[in-house]
Amino acid sequence: MVLEATMICVDNSEWMRNGDYAPSRFQAQSDAINFLAGAKTQDNPENTVGVLSLAGKGPRVLVTPTADLGKVLGAMHGLGMESEANITSGVQVAQLALKHRQNKNQRQRIVLFLGSPVAVDQAALVKIGKKLKKNNVAVDIVSFGDPDNLNTEKLEAFLEAVNSNENSHLVTVPLGAVLADFLLSSPIFTEGRDADSGFEAGAAGAGAGGGDFGEFGFERVDPNLDPELALALRVSMEEERARQEAAAKKAAEEGGEASGSVEAAGGAAPMEETPSQPAEPPASEDIPMDEDALLQQALALSMQEAAMDVAPTAEPEPEDTAGAAGMDTEMPGETDEDAELALAIQMSMADAAAQQGEGAPALDASMAQTFVLTGLVKEFNTTCVNGARRRVLGDASFVNSVLADLPGVDPNNPAVRDVLASLGAGPDEEGEKKDEKEEEEK
Repeated sequence: MVLEATMICVDNSEWMRNGDYAPSRFQAQSDAINFLAGAKTQDNPENTVGVLSLAGKGPRVLVTPTADLGKVLGAMHGLGMESEANITSGVQVAQLALKHRQNKNQRQRIVLFLGSPVAVDQAALVKIGKKLKKNNVAVDIVSFGDPDNLNTEKLEAFLEAVNSNENSHLVTVPLGAVLADFLLSSPIFTEGRDADSGFEAGAAGAGAGGGDFGEFGFERVDPNLDPELALALRVSMEEERARQEAAAKKAAEEGGEASGSVEAAGGAAPMEETPSQPAEPPASEDIPMDEDALLQQALALSMQEAAMDVAPTAEPEPEDTAGAAGMDTEMPGETDEDAELALAIQMSMADAAAQQGEGAPALDASMAQTFVLTGLVKEFNTTCVNGARRRVLGDASFVNSVLADLPGVDPNNPAVRDVLASLGAGPDEEGEKKDEKEEEEK
């Protein structure tokens, strides 16, 4: 590794405002200087770097040769652009700064950045070059922003005068190129260093696509010089790569689900286009019913519940129940309610026959009617309250119509009339008589 003291001469003239190098000449030059200063300080811990500005009222030393890279970066950050660059005076001041370096064992080198026309005569440049060669000062020239090669002849003459044993170089950067990347492969970085080690070797490998950090923009990271930073970057890149793969997989799955839903919607579209027939409303929906129909429906429901309770206990025989009830199991013209009521009567008769015993005589028609009507009366007594029973039974036409609708019940049967007559002494009538006596006493 070479032990050097380097002075970097910065061109901060008004020509640096041009944008032919992204984002501008001055910014591209600043990035290249920061890169170069970092490479010099990392190449050897004892190397020093200084900064000098060429434009303005005169050359000005911004930072004397130092190993502190932060001072160099800070000096570049606060530098402005003004007037024109004075090359001859700037080079001589840089040579004086190197002459007063602390470590006399360090080699002396000047890196001259030029992005503006050279107004100095060629003879003056040759004279300064010979003086620098005499003092063992090497010069590297970085020329950019000169598409017509107007400065090439003067700079080549200056290089020929200062060059000693090929220790000085001239690098011309074409338009549109990145200064830092272009200098990376130039002799300014490669001379005097091992090809497989150092800052520029790691950066060159990354820039050429052989490093692990190139795809994420860390082309200038050297894992050999800073392994901890390289490890941190590698872990971060692996996490980022895993995140990108997961996001791509999730997007693919969502795309597949979306396409499947679109296909399903497309397949179902023809079905939606065909007009569907309006559904017919239920027969019993929104049909007004009078009190008689409601009472008949209630009696039918009660008989159905009674039949469900009796069903597990006894299995009726069709022949006996049909003969006892005096009717067929199915009559043409009967409604569903009549069929259910007939089934309940048959089951009730079967239950009564079972209770009488095996040798008991079968019930005749009048006894069956009385038995069924007694069950209806009990159900009627439990459901009618507050004088409702008396008002219902007082209507003879209503009672006859209800009994006539019941299958197997004859309203003119004496047994049926006796049961209806017994309802007169029910709880409602006794309650009303009691209320009348209380009123008379008052």
